[in-house]
Amino acid sequence: MSQDLKTAALEYHEKPRPGKLSVEITKPTQTSRDLSLAYSPGVAEPVREIAKDPENAYRYTGKGNLVGVISDGSAILGLGNLGPLPSKPVMEGKGVLFKRFAGIDVFDIEVDSESPQAFIDTVSRIADTFGGINLEDIKAPECFEVERALKEQCSVPIFHDDQHGTAIVTAAGMLNALDLQGKKVEDAKVVCMGAGAAAIACMKLLISCGIKSENIFMLDSKGVIHSGRDNLNQYKAMFAIDTDARTLDDAMEGADVFLGVSGPDLLPVETLKKMAPNPIVFACSNPDPEIKPEVALTARDDLIMATGRSDYPNQVNNVLGFPFIFRGALDVRASAINEEMKVAAVNAIRDLAKEPVPQEICEAYNVESFEFGKEYILPKPMDVRLLEFVPAAVARAAIDSGVARHGYPAHYPLKALEDVQ
Repeated sequence: MSQDLKTAALEYHEKPRPGKLSVEITKPTQTSRDLSLAYSPGVAEPVREIAKDPENAYRYTGKGNLVGVISDGSAILGLGNLGPLPSKPVMEGKGVLFKRFAGIDVFDIEVDSESPQAFIDTVSRIADTFGGINLEDIKAPECFEVERALKEQCSVPIFHDDQHGTAIVTAAGMLNALDLQGKKVEDAKVVCMGAGAAAIACMKLLISCGIKSENIFMLDSKGVIHSGRDNLNQYKAMFAIDTDARTLDDAMEGADVFLGVSGPDLLPVETLKKMAPNPIVFACSNPDPEIKPEVALTARDDLIMATGRSDYPNQVNNVLGFPFIFRGALDVRASAINEEMKVAAVNAIRDLAKEPVPQEICEAYNVESFEFGKEYILPKPMDVRLLEFVPAAVARAAIDSGVARHGYPAHYPLKALEDVQ
């Protein structure tokens, strides 16, 4: 990061008021009567109603539009395990995105826990405060157990965005890229460099979208994850295949897709050249990708390239997913965010990329036009239509899969309802 950007970032967070979030009052507080309704004695009435039926919390409190963004700080962005308090700017930032893109309120909570079980116990005890919980920046493999346990113990949706948000946006872009390159999903050979939380979630969701598990070559720091290895945890073992491939070079021979969720500059040009014609490369290590787009595109002009960066085309950005997924889940009071809802989000995002882009969105990015193609496989974050179509698809999937406790919202677009039925 340049010194100018570092200084600007620190000033942004400090001035004119420290932090990026505040709490607002939603009811009148101008008179004595207002205060008697807001607190004693008036507050006793909704208390009694909620005691009669916990569902009344959605009627009389902000629970239904409130998400807890919760971390232990064990895997902060690309900075590693710095602890809970240093994660607070990131959790506040997540809250900004929830509010900006989907109108969802957030409490950010940083948990100083001595073990994954202590974290689970803390979160499960406060879960009823929220309409949903977004877990963030928790290291692998602990994050898998944390999410699994909280899903079992909590009655609100639990969503680890580093896993599933990344997977949803990656899958949407990947499926569109396969279409553009004339490749069938069921035939595509996929190489995944990285075997952490994001990588495993991406591959599991791609399988739900039609990729064959036997066509996935996953690599960790020791090479290809194959059936002959005896040093695999249960999560990596799901992707162990019977193959003679041992190295990245071996795996990339004739590959259709490369997904990098590992580290900078780990994909050599000579290895890239071993891929099949019309390959797809998602180099998503941030801020420095596994291979720089200008290098990759010089070596392969038949390539579709995506990164996690906003200064190149085809940014794989979680903000395309989590605000709108939670919006749909909250609006039907879903008890979970399940596989059907994730796939519905994938399809809504990928379909939106194929729609004509309104001029005001183009102007927001200072370009004349966007058109579905090699440099536009995903919608832009500022595309307001995401809020129209993704929550609708997620809500319908929640209803159809039986996890919704409320009907399809009357204010949702009928067109979106028709599209997802």
